[in-house]
Amino acid sequence: MKRRYFGTDGIRGPYGGPVVNEAFFMGLGGAVARWLASHGETGGTVLIGRDTRSSGESLARAFAAGVGNGGCRAVMLGVVPTPAVSQATSQGRAALGCTVTASHNPSPDNGIKFFGSDGAKLSDEDEAGIEALLTPVGGAAPQGGGPKEAPGESIAASYIAAASRVLPAGSLKGWKVALDAANGATALTSPAVFRALGAELALVGDRPDGSNINAGVGSEHPEALGRLVLQSGARLGVAHDGDGDRCVLCDETGQVLDGDEILTALAVHALGRGTLVKKTLVVTVQSNLGVDRAVEAAGGRVLRSAVGDRYVAQLMRSEGASLGGESSGHIVNFEFGPTGDGLVAALMVAGVVQETGRPLSELRRALVKFPQRSLALRVREKIPLEKLSVLPEAVRALERELGSRGRVLVRYSGTEPKLRLLVEASSEEQAGAGMERLIAAARSELELA
Repeated sequence: MKRRYFGTDGIRGPYGGPVVNEAFFMGLGGAVARWLASHGETGGTVLIGRDTRSSGESLARAFAAGVGNGGCRAVMLGVVPTPAVSQATSQGRAALGCTVTASHNPSPDNGIKFFGSDGAKLSDEDEAGIEALLTPVGGAAPQGGGPKEAPGESIAASYIAAASRVLPAGSLKGWKVALDAANGATALTSPAVFRALGAELALVGDRPDGSNINAGVGSEHPEALGRLVLQSGARLGVAHDGDGDRCVLCDETGQVLDGDEILTALAVHALGRGTLVKKTLVVTVQSNLGVDRAVEAAGGRVLRSAVGDRYVAQLMRSEGASLGGESSGHIVNFEFGPTGDGLVAALMVAGVVQETGRPLSELRRALVKFPQRSLALRVREKIPLEKLSVLPEAVRALERELGSRGRVLVRYSGTEPKLRLLVEASSEEQAGAGMERLIAAARSELELA
């Protein structure tokens, strides 16, 4: 069943646009209630968290009003990280959880992502089922009253306590950590956890005002974190996205690590200890081919899913694996939770640094990346790739030339009007030449914005 509104990670778009507005969210809340009723959850509880965007509370209340009108019980959690909503949903036995967020997007955008009663993200089929029950609501949605308020502090406290148990008590005493909370949902929780473990913090992006989320800070702008690491003499740098379900790291020299480097370091270390479940790491088709080479050399295997941390998690479940993630910094570890958690990922890496006595600048060398070129072309229309001729033929020709020493990936973004191109090869020159061929092919068939 094809989805119209849901993308790779929930619904997302400009606030006040045709989809992300109070009327639509109220209708969406009603659809969710009807969908839950069709699954035997009539009157079930729906938990609603949000990030720090100024539009978040109004959208959350509109969604809650729709949920209530549909016969379910809406509970507002306030500003909490997305993994805290996942945890609260599974531990509180709620029928559904959601976060009103646009993740790493700029503040004018907003959206929503959903979690089932087990705390895992909904499947494509579930999202299509909700869309099938969606009835448009005319006019503005109510701005106040209605849903039950749950103290966000209690949800945050439970999450802080759980995350603080990832490492032994006091294990980061003597550490200085540079932390960038993206002026988002982790501005209170992540500092609390690192301090509880004994770390001294240098902070940036910890003063959200409703409009500064991801503005020059956070995982999309790690240069701020790199500078802070060097200025403060930190042993580790951590940058979240707006809702806290992913991170990028900086080593002690201020150099950025992406999700591929984080996952490789964690997987190779676990393989050396004999603790990587099924000796398997799950990544997406976007991850560098060097990940496969490093993990295989350490005695493990790599499986690849479609882009999106929920697809990673689904493949992990089907294969019995426990560790996976994306190059964007979504890291999923089933030992701690069923969805991406940027804070837990950072703590896991700190644990490896501590256990090995090796700095992160050395641990990251486990991954030797294949030369890669990537580009996102903004398109006016996402014409299905199978309906094109020149671009698919260019891809096939390039794949034949590269063989096992490279990769080609061409796909549309699930959340933006963009065509994403990726070429990996044995040399920078070959990767660059391949990218130029793909760009030329795309321009010949697609209207670029």
